[in-house]
Amino acid sequence: MNETSPIKKTETRYSFILKLIWAGAGLITLIMAVPVVSMMVEPLLRKRSQIWRAVGKTDDFRIGETVLVSFKNASAMPWGTLSEKTASWLRRVSENEFIAFTVNCAHLGCPVRWLPDAGIFMCPCHGGVYNRDGSVAAGPPPHQLDRYPVRVMNGNVEIQTSPVPITTLF
Repeated sequence: MNETSPIKKTETRYSFILKLIWAGAGLITLIMAVPVVSMMVEPLLRKRSQIWRAVGKTDDFRIGETVLVSFKNASAMPWGTLSEKTASWLRRVSENEFIAFTVNCAHLGCPVRWLPDAGIFMCPCHGGVYNRDGSVAAGPPPHQLDRYPVRVMNGNVEIQTSPVPITTLF
């Protein structure tokens, strides 16, 4: 007769429950790690597209005027809704010359506003001020406003989209 001692049954139950707890903890850790790992890997896998986007007819813009134009974001995610769109401050310099500034401050990325009466861009977050040409006038921005390439094709003003620039802290 082969009898199992009560101690062996207890050790077997105990080791089974312990294995079950470790398996559950591992499963929970895996579930929690998937979004974190995918967030870190996804930018490396995503195609960084630079596409020319029409923002209006040349006749829609007056020489010397700066206006806000919107277009589809180059780094928009497939599930994005509002984040699918981005904007640029567009100035018509001459008959066929345009300048497109990003709407993001070079300091921490806050959206800048154009103040036409003063002829400056103003960042409301930390008081950064830019001249009409995008150069730094005052405040903490480390460099001028970033620009998008602009061209005129078949009577349309087009901006070359690119992922939102990464801002610097200093």
